[in-house]
Amino acid sequence: MPSHQFTTPDFSGKLILKIHRPDAQRAFFAERGDPLLSIAWNCGPTQTAWIDDVPVQVPAGHLLALVVSQSFRFERPTDVVLWQFNRAFYCIVDHDHEVSCAGLLFYGSHGPLPLDPGVDGQRRLGLLLAVFEDEFTTRDDVQGEMLRVLLKRLIIICTRLTRERLSLADVPNVQLDVLRRFNLLVEQHYKLHHRVSDYARLLNKSPKTLANLSTQYRQQSPLAVIRARIALEARRLLLYTDRSAKQVASELGFDDPASFSRFFKTEVGSSVMEFRAAYRR
Repeated sequence: MPSHQFTTPDFSGKLILKIHRPDAQRAFFAERGDPLLSIAWNCGPTQTAWIDDVPVQVPAGHLLALVVSQSFRFERPTDVVLWQFNRAFYCIVDHDHEVSCAGLLFYGSHGPLPLDPGVDGQRRLGLLLAVFEDEFTTRDDVQGEMLRVLLKRLIIICTRLTRERLSLADVPNVQLDVLRRFNLLVEQHYKLHHRVSDYARLLNKSPKTLANLSTQYRQQSPLAVIRARIALEARRLLLYTDRSAKQVASELGFDDPASFSRFFKTEVGSSVMEFRAAYRR
């Protein structure tokens, strides 16, 4: 089945489309020199995706947005359509005014979230995919811009579905933007800042304001978001690298290995040694 790739004239920007291919997967620590955001569409029956080795059920027809640092593989990759792009092709932060997805669809606090486009939405996605394929074969001076337009449409579709899934469709943009900016700041600074007050200061808000917004719109508490992101990275480092617990603790900003061990046990439910033993059998 086909695989398409567009590269910008300076060779820095990249957009990839894989259609029903066995290589619809990503191993972050092996491919970290090629940072790609991904959107996967499960065109077949319900299947399992392993994201950082955690199984996630992806129902038939559902979409899944995956960030640069996530490793993933699918039970049946040949049922998947996979779009991948890097920052040089389309930067979601620099163009947030166009798609409003940073900190929500990508780098949101909710983790991997299968999105249901519905029957009519799947039909529209099929039409959009056909236009993508056609544009990949059209070689001219505006090909890159046309592909960006199509990618923006796909991102906007997924962002709308995310807002609906999280019951945020009716949240005023001003308040939603605070939550999105908080999520994005956590992604950028979780190794350095572990307290809600650190992020409140960066946002020029009070910790109470962040807590109230999260409660009002039934989202995770700010502290839970921070701790979950640190725990996620701890799992990745322990799973995919040979770093010691002491090295992981230092990389994640803990003062000493003991405090990291207590944190990991609380958040993950097992000790570092138990976690590594379970995944390396």
